[in-house]
Amino acid sequence: MFLLLPFDSLIVSLLGISLTVLFTLLLVFIIVPAIFGVSFGIRKLYMKTLLKIFAWATLRMERGAKEKNHQLYKPYTNGIIAKDPTSLEEEIKEIRRSGSSKALDNTPEFELSDIFYFCRKGMETIMDDEVTKRFSAEELESWNLLSRTNYNFQYISLRLTVLWGLGVLIRYCFLLPLRIALAFTGISLLVVGTTVVGYLPNGRFKEFLSKHVHLMCYRICVRALTAIITYHDRKNRPRNGGICVANHTSPIDVIILASDGYYAMVGQVHGGLMGVIQRAMVKACPHVWFERSEVKDRHLVAKRLTEHVQDTSKLPILIFPEGTCINNTSVMMFKKGSFEIGATVYPVAIKYDPQFGDAFWNSSKYGMVTYLLRMMTSWAIVCSVWYLPPMTREAEEDAVQFANRVKSAIARQGGLVDLLWDGGLKREKVKDAFKEEQQKLYSKAIAGGHEGRSRS
Repeated sequence: MFLLLPFDSLIVSLLGISLTVLFTLLLVFIIVPAIFGVSFGIRKLYMKTLLKIFAWATLRMERGAKEKNHQLYKPYTNGIIAKDPTSLEEEIKEIRRSGSSKALDNTPEFELSDIFYFCRKGMETIMDDEVTKRFSAEELESWNLLSRTNYNFQYISLRLTVLWGLGVLIRYCFLLPLRIALAFTGISLLVVGTTVVGYLPNGRFKEFLSKHVHLMCYRICVRALTAIITYHDRKNRPRNGGICVANHTSPIDVIILASDGYYAMVGQVHGGLMGVIQRAMVKACPHVWFERSEVKDRHLVAKRLTEHVQDTSKLPILIFPEGTCINNTSVMMFKKGSFEIGATVYPVAIKYDPQFGDAFWNSSKYGMVTYLLRMMTSWAIVCSVWYLPPMTREAEEDAVQFANRVKSAIARQGGLVDLLWDGGLKREKVKDAFKEEQQKLYSKAIAGGHEGRSRS
């Protein structure tokens, strides 16, 4: 039997007291408020303090660069090329009018000067592509003491460097361990809680417990990211028998929405830790999980979703129709599948503030573990969520038109750019159909007017 020396005994006692104090603080200030959905305002005070520090750091950086005659990089938030919203036909008419004796109206045939239009459009696309830049992190004009968010990060002064180093210590030595502990707590409680609730008989009591277990665990996970979320128009929150659709920036979009509402998730069955969580969750709540072989069967997926929404006692389904993560500057094409079902759609717009941390997941550059590490070593995740009024498909609309109408509403509310491009272009080449569309437009431009006059 080993005897502890007085010094060793003191260390053990101090360690025990520290762990007790830490657990008590977590319980009082994080876990208990998460259970009841309340906040002490500590995160908002933390956010205001950070804003003042960022403002000082940015001013100091600009002053230091001016003293050393350095040119500061300024991101082009609206693009680097001024583009006039003119049609293909109008531009080719202008080219022919200025450089050729043949007018487009009188000459329904190819003219060599027409290639200048396509050359210019090609150069504009190469220099300022509105699609691929949506798949990289948004560049900030100000510096938030994270070296990965601003090209101006360089040595300016000793005070600024010391402040940045102090920030690294706080984020990696204090915030990261705390956040990992909270994430572990939230996930563990989710698995254990939903498993226990799953053994209860179906009824209102089980539904009540399941809802509050889910909300409690997601709120703890939100606090693991120091997420500061502002929800607007809660009266429009999704209801049973409907589909909630939102723009997609990050995997944490699910946690952001699920910490304020009770949803049925849709997704593919996974293995490992994610599989354990899915199997536990489905015991307490009717989530819709698909096997890998079923995901590509559109008819089967539509059937399962239709059966779910037709039962008004079941939870609203949460879906991200873009199918991939976009950098929160725009909304890209919505897949039409979830708009063919005929259910009421509840649009939700999510807009992140990149000043405190970039929530965008560039899945082609970072794996899930690396991404989560970046999230947990950011200052905070700050975002606004708008619940838009419910929308239904009109009699004369097809699924694509309905999807575009919902997408436009989300983009308008969130202050995002509304793009028609498919987010699948992140990993795929441009489809031949897009090229053929341009060819058809050109063919119509040079031959359409002539055909019209021939008919008359």
